[in-house]
Amino acid sequence: MDPLDFRLINEFQRNFPLDPAPFAGIARCLDTGEETVLTALRRLHAAGIVSRVGAVFAPRRLGASTLAAMIVPARRLEEIAASISARPEVNHNYEREHRYNLWFVVNARDETQLAGVLAAIERDTGCRVISLPLEHEFYIDLGFDLAGARKVPHAGRRIEATDLHTLTAAEHRLMGVLQHGIELVPQPFARLGAQAGMDEQAVIATLEHWRRDGLLKRFGIVVRHHELGYTANAMVVWDLPDAEANRAGSLLAAAPEVTLCYKRRRHLPQWPYNLFCMIHGRDRNVVERAVEDLRRRLDLERYPHAVLFSRLRFKQRGARYVAGATTHE
Repeated sequence: MDPLDFRLINEFQRNFPLDPAPFAGIARCLDTGEETVLTALRRLHAAGIVSRVGAVFAPRRLGASTLAAMIVPARRLEEIAASISARPEVNHNYEREHRYNLWFVVNARDETQLAGVLAAIERDTGCRVISLPLEHEFYIDLGFDLAGARKVPHAGRRIEATDLHTLTAAEHRLMGVLQHGIELVPQPFARLGAQAGMDEQAVIATLEHWRRDGLLKRFGIVVRHHELGYTANAMVVWDLPDAEANRAGSLLAAAPEVTLCYKRRRHLPQWPYNLFCMIHGRDRNVVERAVEDLRRRLDLERYPHAVLFSRLRFKQRGARYVAGATTHE
């Protein structure tokens, strides 16, 4: 990766300019030209390093979502994974090293639709689904610092039913064209407005409102870890008393090696774990050493835990909240 690419994707995963010509503003920061920035982003997107440029929304602020898992026979894994990935409500789908070997995220407009999607997956595959909805986020920034040392301060929050944001008709139209990412053109917000039936300034004002409200976690470049060379991806889970999970979650969230950290509802007796974190590394040994160091440093050695490395990525894209829009991912 050349210096321009590095700065581009490291500095603009957040704090993306919400103004009529954002790529020209980025170019000025990088002491280069607007077309150079756009060409670099198009190339990085084509290479799979950049997933999209756009919005990352706070979990469970729009509709309903859950992390789900299944025990899938090895001979049927590819078939079942393909059928799950084909569902528009599923945005992530991974094989992981565990008895529960297929893990996927489902987003739906409400809890009723979510339950229906999970029931349909069980019916169509013949495999039991466990659902592990988010209860408390300790660190879900969804950015990735390539320098490996900087972490954006992040206040954890317990997920409440009152967190839900009801979209207005105009917001719904904008969400439909925005959720796939902005187009890599000089005036992307004008293009969004033309597609959503809004003027450019109304688009920018809506995005600024969403950011102030916390609906937007961030707006900017969304990268894929694997294509950046972080090929060892482990989900680490602990079984802790709830009060201790809150303490440990706050400590894990502050650790530089942890890229995500949250508490999820147990699914007893099949799944006793309630505290989750993600660690990405360039090789497996780095991640394993990080896990052991965290267990020792944060006094977690006495609690049951499991480390689930990813094996195959079947699907990875941004969540869809509105059906029927054209994709730019």
